[in-house]
Amino acid sequence: MPEPAPVNSVECSGGAIPERVFGSTQPVRLEGLVRHWPAVERCSQSISAAARYLSQFWREEPLTVYVGDSSIDGRFFYNSDFTDFNFISGKATLPQVFAKLAEPEREDRLKTLYVGSTPVDQWMPGFRSQNDVELPAEDALASFWLGNQVTVSAHYDFPDNIACVVAGERQFTLFPPEQIGNLYVGPVDKTPSGQAISMVDIANPDLHRFPKYAKAVKHAQTALLRPGDAIYIPSMWWHHVRSTDSFNMLLNYWWCSSPDYMGSPGTALLHAILALKDLPPRQRRIWQGVFDHYVFEANESVYEHIPEPGRGCLAPLDEARAKQLHADILNRLNR
Repeated sequence: MPEPAPVNSVECSGGAIPERVFGSTQPVRLEGLVRHWPAVERCSQSISAAARYLSQFWREEPLTVYVGDSSIDGRFFYNSDFTDFNFISGKATLPQVFAKLAEPEREDRLKTLYVGSTPVDQWMPGFRSQNDVELPAEDALASFWLGNQVTVSAHYDFPDNIACVVAGERQFTLFPPEQIGNLYVGPVDKTPSGQAISMVDIANPDLHRFPKYAKAVKHAQTALLRPGDAIYIPSMWWHHVRSTDSFNMLLNYWWCSSPDYMGSPGTALLHAILALKDLPPRQRRIWQGVFDHYVFEANESVYEHIPEPGRGCLAPLDEARAKQLHADILNRLNR
């Protein structure tokens, strides 16, 4: 198979993101974006140095921790028959997590330990007063991720994303949204961490079982991020992430260009599966045309012939109309 192309890289050692990045439809490696962060300097030294630095911020509030034994080789996934996962989850404080992460320095047999997508401001208030990125969105959600050698299977996120490496190295492999049919996506209603994932083991792809993956990799891009580097991942781009060191920490920012009051496309997908997927083919084709008319190809012609007071949800949605539509949907679902 061909090697993925390198992600386009821009130098950001000054700590500022070029404006053109935010309009990019391709991922962009942001070299040195957060190299000036105190957290990068301290957390890159050792686990104990990271613990000492972060202890000034962390709270003694339990968070969710994922643990897998050495047999999973760091890859959080399903069990053999997809009835469950190959890891367990539990609760621990950050001091307990760091104490456990330090154990592999004294043990040969490693367990995989992973804290994913945890809000920074809730569990480490004050951290962003010393370590932050200026973004075009005031309401971006900042989350931290840490653990040892962990592999996160290819998945997509609806928000735009900037991921900043604080400690360790991370290898990103990315695929454009249209490659969904070549990535052999697993269940959408039972997922390891909320998002559907590719079933392909990208480190060792089984092309007999997943032959179309050979097409996907032709469109893949890859980037190795070291401490201080970051990457911009546009909305809906698939990304596989492999942490290669015994201690890794990443902080990411998610934000949407659409207002908060808009509904979740993921929820709409699940309801469409419920209501449309098993209709006869003829009816599915008709509804495909209906959705094209009202959603995917919608313009003013959908509602301009209706007097303005009666256009309802067909007109451009503001917060009041969106809340009313949300209430109407809930009423219909509860009938």
